[in-house]
Order: sequence, then C-alpha cells, then structure tokens
Amino acid sequence: MRAHMIGEKLQLGIVGLGTVGSGVYDALMLNQKLLEARAQVSYEVRRVAVRHLERKRTTAVAVEPEKLTTRWQDLVDDEDIDIIIELIGGTTEAYQLVRAALEAGKPVVTGNKALLAEHGSELFALSKQRGTPLYFEASCGGGIPIVQSLQTSLICNKVKSIVGIINGTSNYILTSMARKKIPFQQALAQAQRLGYAEADPTLDINGWDAAHKGLILAMLAYGTPLSPDKIDVRGIEDIEPEDFEHAARLGYTIKLLVVIKHHPESRALELRVQPSFVPEDHLLSKVDDVFNAIAVNGDIVGETIFYGRGAGKNPTSSAVVSDVVLAMRECRLTGYHTGFHTYESDDVEKAEVLAPDDTVTPFYVRFRVQRDRCGVIADIATAFSTHGINISATSSSDGAPDENGVHWNSLVFILHACRWGQLREALQELSRLNTVKDRPVVLRMETFQDT
Repeated sequence: MRAHMIGEKLQLGIVGLGTVGSGVYDALMLNQKLLEARAQVSYEVRRVAVRHLERKRTTAVAVEPEKLTTRWQDLVDDEDIDIIIELIGGTTEAYQLVRAALEAGKPVVTGNKALLAEHGSELFALSKQRGTPLYFEASCGGGIPIVQSLQTSLICNKVKSIVGIINGTSNYILTSMARKKIPFQQALAQAQRLGYAEADPTLDINGWDAAHKGLILAMLAYGTPLSPDKIDVRGIEDIEPEDFEHAARLGYTIKLLVVIKHHPESRALELRVQPSFVPEDHLLSKVDDVFNAIAVNGDIVGETIFYGRGAGKNPTSSAVVSDVVLAMRECRLTGYHTGFHTYESDDVEKAEVLAPDDTVTPFYVRFRVQRDRCGVIADIATAFSTHGINISATSSSDGAPDENGVHWNSLVFILHACRWGQLREALQELSRLNTVKDRPVVLRMETFQDT
C-alpha cells in the first residue's frame, strides 16, 4: 500500500451496485462536499463494477456509462484506483476479489460477514503480510459502530465479554411471538411480508447470520483467527408462544443472543449463538423488532451497550462510508492502519475455544409428556439427578389432544447451572421414554452476573 500526499485526490472503485452498493454510491456522491470537508480528503468514484450493464440502476445519482464495467478485475488492475469497496455479497467471487485487491496493495472495505467468517483468518493474514488494510465495520452490526469502538474508544480494555442481539430478522420474529402470542411460522410469514425476512430466511432463523457476526467480533476483540467450526449455533425454529408465557412468569423474555466470553482462569473463549432467557431488568430485554444491541464488558470501562438498526440499505451504507473515509485518511500513512490486526497477549495468546459441552448456564427445559401417565416426573427427575443436575422449579400446563386423540401436557423444568454436556446426556437418556413426545425445547437462562 503506497502512501498518499495531503491534498491528493483518492480514486475509489465500487464492486456491486445492488441495495447497499447503490446506497453507498449515492452517499459518496450526494454528500461529497460534506465528506471531503469533514474528512479533509478529496476523492472521486473512478470505476463501478456491475453484473449487468443493461440493468436499470436505482441510484439517485446516475453513474456515467464510461465508469461501468462487468469485470471487477478491471478495478484491481487499474493502477489509479486506490481503494476497493466490495459490495457483491456471497463468498466465492467476493473472496477472489478481496484476495486479489489485497495482493495488489489496494485497501478493501467490505460489509460481507459471511466472507469474513469463512475466509477471515486467511484474508486477515494476507492483509498483515502485505501491509494492506481490510476494513469491515458494516459486517457486524449494520449501522452500529461496534468495530471502530472496539478498535479505538475501548482500546485500553481487556474485553471480558460481548453479548448481543445482532440479527434483526430473528429479533422481529421473537418480538412478534411475544407480543401477539402467535406461532413461529405466522411470525416469520409476517416478517417476510414486511420485507424484514428474505424469501429464504434460513441463515437468520437458524442462527448462522448472527454466528458469522459473532466470529468477526471475537476475532477483533481477542486478536486471534477463528473459523465457523469453533462456534456453537442454535436457531429459533422450535420456540413456541407458551415458552414466552413461561419466561414472562419467571421475569424473563426470549432473545437470540451471541455470547462471547473470555474465561481468564482457563484462558478459554466461550463462543455460542442460542435463543436464551434474558432477565427483564437487563437492557437487552428491551431491544425489540428489527433493532440490534451489543453489550461489551471491559475490565476498565465496565458494560457499554451499542444500539441501533443492524441491517438495511441506509444503516449499512452509513457504516461502509465511514470505513471508506477511514481508509482514505489512513492512505496518507505508511506502516499503520486500523484494519484487523492479530496480536500477542499473555491473556488470550494461547486461548482455546471452550467446547460446547463445557459451557455452563442455568437452563429452561420444556417437555411434551403424555397426560395421566404415572411416574413421568419421577423418571425425568431421576435422569437429571443421575447426571448431577439439580432442579430449581417445575411447572406444567394442559395441552390439546393430537390427531390420534392422545392428550399431551407441557412439563417445564428450571435447572440450576450445569454443563451443557451433562444436560445433553440426560436428554439423550430421556429421549428413549415413550411418554415423552418430540424433542424438548431447551433454552439457556442468561444471568449476566459474570459478564
């Protein structure tokens, strides 16, 4: 990466002019004078790569035809282009593009969470090797400035934990289920009608969209490369309206959380994404609809919470442009940038990722059990006791008969804190009982006492 003189006009290349790409292009063009005055950097959008030249553009500012190309390679090969902005999504072509740009010494700005979760370790290593920065503010929380906050405002802190709601689609669905007492499929359909969920919402509801963001935050906070196989992920598909009723009676609500914790005694990182009971007196319980929030607990600052819209054209475009400005400013410097850096630390250098079986929380477990069958509660309690699990409370509710006329009740157990491995083994044993129907609903109960 070459250094640029003060006053030199920087040349930008944008790859992708879809929803976010058009928002970024418009922000750069419509607010150019304001951005140049604030950033003290002048710039020009030199080239834009798109998939189809003939497609009608949705940008407010028309793109000159001579700037358009269908080959992102043209931008990488153009020696006059200083910064590449990757907005095509996906992982295969985006990976090829980002790798080629970094090898060419061109700083890259991206909001591609899937790319960084899958290939981040390799791309960050290449960035370090080449001395060429990779910026990714928009990849973790849309318009929430979490990346730059971790890199600058919270730089003097050892991060004890990061706990957040970082998927707006799942949060909207859970909010609707809680408020309207409607089943999951109905809430999902409503989210799709309103444009909050994609036609294929798989990554949102199975937890992997949040997991991708969580991996990036963990790599950033602890300076260590991580891969998707290191995070334990569960989605929201099995939650039913009655789970919200039980949660409310206990003083909780249900949210899909990403949980990142550093355990100093074992130097282990705990990484998981799961629907969890959140106490009603914690601020994360108040984050509803499509909004996101990320709570960062530092050893010096304590707990800070970042709140805002985690997705959408405008919030994401805002985050991308903030990285573009940062990249332009840092083009004046040699040997320094605020892109991702691996670093050595006595606290986390040798950290292992905690196995899911070794993670510990209290649990909520709801079984569907056959009504009027003697000994069911005793069988379940015995299985828990055999595996060293203590029961805090139980409750039950009547259920309607199934298609065969068999009545099934809901039986809820609140369990004291235990290892997931203990509970998993107990549940495997209980799955063999013919009085228990289907898989139980299992939710962690977050206390936030050690975060």
